[in-house]
Amino acid sequence: METITLSIGTVVAGSSGQVNDDTRQVEFEAEELASRTEYGTESDGVSITDTRGVTETLYRTADNRLIVHVNSWSRWQGEPDNLYLETVTADDLGPAGRFAQLGQEAGMSRPLTLDEALAAAQAGGSEQFETPGGAIKV
Repeated sequence: METITLSIGTVVAGSSGQVNDDTRQVEFEAEELASRTEYGTESDGVSITDTRGVTETLYRTADNRLIVHVNSWSRWQGEPDNLYLETVTADDLGPAGRFAQLGQEAGMSRPLTLDEALAAAQAGGSEQFETPGGAIKV
């Protein structure tokens, strides 16, 4: 375990260089398990852009809690960077969980069942689809 220091809050850069920064530091003992960045898409909904995105980092704390630090960021003036912490469960990191991709990065997810994979194919590559086990993001 190491001491992790993170920021939480909101930062917004204005067009003339001013910055509103209401972030605060949070410090805790933890081990980093995985991190991933998902980039936004252009207006066509397909092309990736590096001007917006979300970076998620998974930690296991000294008291065995799973914590995700989320940084929803933008490089556009006037758009905020939102930084926050969430407590998550193993289900949140599984295939139907809200942090499924992060769980996969951490090796904490399981493979899709055949029915889940077929449902994804039938959904035509949509971002989320329903299965008997819950919603799956692809």
